[in-house]
Amino acid sequence: MSETPIPTPTKPSALFVCVHNAGRSQMAAGFLRALSDGAFDVRSAGSMPAEQINPVAVEAMLEVGIDIRDERPKVLRPEAVEASDAVITMGCGDACPYYPGKNYQDWELDDPAGQGIDAIRPIRDEIERRVRGLLAELGVEPVA
Repeated sequence: MSETPIPTPTKPSALFVCVHNAGRSQMAAGFLRALSDGAFDVRSAGSMPAEQINPVAVEAMLEVGIDIRDERPKVLRPEAVEASDAVITMGCGDACPYYPGKNYQDWELDDPAGQGIDAIRPIRDEIERRVRGLLAELGVEPVA
């Protein structure tokens, strides 16, 4: 008689959502990837995605050693929500839908669109603080 194999657990997943998916959500995704050392599947998406990621957000992340240059704005799809354990919206108010039944958080953050590096650095730092808090809530020790 053979035993039924125990399914291998999958990594927890997080989805960061903002309106344009051009800065805040990519910065948060970059921090979660870096600080969890791959312990999470991480996605970002937007309710009305921009054409490209904010180059100043890229610059701000490079300052802290995280490269998000290959990120591209993505459309928010129901499948991404369904596949995510946590859904975090980022300062988009009614433009981002609420997903009942998910580990849902709304992080009120200033929009970095059109802002210079001096305005984006505090937004980046606040995002890092919140990602570290999310990791603590989930019982994951950050790697850096």
